[in-house]
Amino acid sequence: MGETLEAAVKAALRAVRDPATGRDVIEAGMVEGLAVRDGMVQFAIQVPRERAREAEPLRQAAEKAVASVKGVLSATVVLTAHRTEAKAAGPAQGHSTQAHPHAPGGRATPGQGPMLLPQVGAIIAVASGKGGVGKSTTAVNLAVALATQGLKVGLLDADIYGPSLPQMLGTRERPRAEGQRIIPLQRWGLKAMSIGFLVEEETPMIWRGPMVMGALEQLMGQVEWGALDMMVVDMPPGTGDAQLTMSQRVPLAGAVIVSTPQDVALIDARRGVKMFERVGVPVLGLIENMSYYCCPNCGHREDIFGHGGARKEAERIGVEFLGELPLKLAIRELADAGTPIVAAKPETEEAQAYQRIATRLKAKLDARGGAAGPKIVIE
Repeated sequence: MGETLEAAVKAALRAVRDPATGRDVIEAGMVEGLAVRDGMVQFAIQVPRERAREAEPLRQAAEKAVASVKGVLSATVVLTAHRTEAKAAGPAQGHSTQAHPHAPGGRATPGQGPMLLPQVGAIIAVASGKGGVGKSTTAVNLAVALATQGLKVGLLDADIYGPSLPQMLGTRERPRAEGQRIIPLQRWGLKAMSIGFLVEEETPMIWRGPMVMGALEQLMGQVEWGALDMMVVDMPPGTGDAQLTMSQRVPLAGAVIVSTPQDVALIDARRGVKMFERVGVPVLGLIENMSYYCCPNCGHREDIFGHGGARKEAERIGVEFLGELPLKLAIRELADAGTPIVAAKPETEEAQAYQRIATRLKAKLDARGGAAGPKIVIE
């Protein structure tokens, strides 16, 4: 059945012609990473980088053609762009293909196109070296805290493989489109966008690196974010394609590394710090999450993962320790319910801990001239 459906999908795509060449997208070799599973179809349309902006109607036509095939339950198509000059000529002898560390902003290289998100005052990446350390919970609560402090804040879920914002923001609403622009959802005083808002909840993203980078660039460049004081980006764990794309395509003001206290997490946190330093992104500081467990009945404290490891690591590598957050049942329960604790229980000590970190981050960016000018009160 899978092979039959794949053949039907390819047949539908042969009816979609690239206006620039007159050839169908299959014949032209523009379809990349086609995956068909359980009625869900995912693939990328690859175009030269200089055609990336004008190719959106072609992407929409391909997605519409596939969605109309009998047996297809959902179709997800992204654009990926490549530089034809680099493919044809290859790197010059004696020159590295890596981004030059002294390019403008330490990140952009010639041929990548203009930086995305030009209307955002400051963009902060919340990252971790490994999964399971509470990075997404931290990112969401910091974003809400910044919004309650009078800033106009966006929240971008850059984890294409494992998006968590729909769950943590408590909505499965589909964003609406205006022409070729996607309107971000508004929740808890934030403008938010995630690939999880665009695909079914259980749809696996079986994509190679270029497709992930293409999807991430669309979430930044095709979404109508408008003018923002600050954007918090919930990064995927590790040091892969998404991190490289963010460092090259947007002017990151800095990165915040989240870790738990134990040594195995701190080893991965060091890798995250080194990665951002290598691509010219300043590390604003480390946060120790799940720093200690507090019993909800008696208030007894237990350092089940150890304690103080992130503080010591921050001192060792010369970055600021931004604060510690406890392992408390209320944080987890409210996150699962789609209600960040900063919004639901702002009077609690843990909510105040998020607020203190948010205040410190804003102060650091203000000192560097990286935050937007006057405060904008969200009504």
